[in-house]
Amino acid sequence: MNAPTDLAMDTDEVLRTQLEALRVQHRDLDDAITALNERPTGDQLSIRRLKKQKLQLKDKIALIEDRLTPDIIA
Repeated sequence: MNAPTDLAMDTDEVLRTQLEALRVQHRDLDDAITALNERPTGDQLSIRRLKKQKLQLKDKIALIEDRLTPDIIA
């Protein structure tokens, strides 16, 4: 009888793990963008690409956070 609850807990745990990995990637991209911006010859195309990747990660993070947050009807 506890199988659906156990499955939900496993799914939540997987989502939390993915969320943490995405947050680490997001921070790494932020650091890379900062490093490129500090260079006098910063490659603007590379910076734009990294910023786009960062935004995509932010969207994925938001989706996972929404899935982990229970729906509360006010």
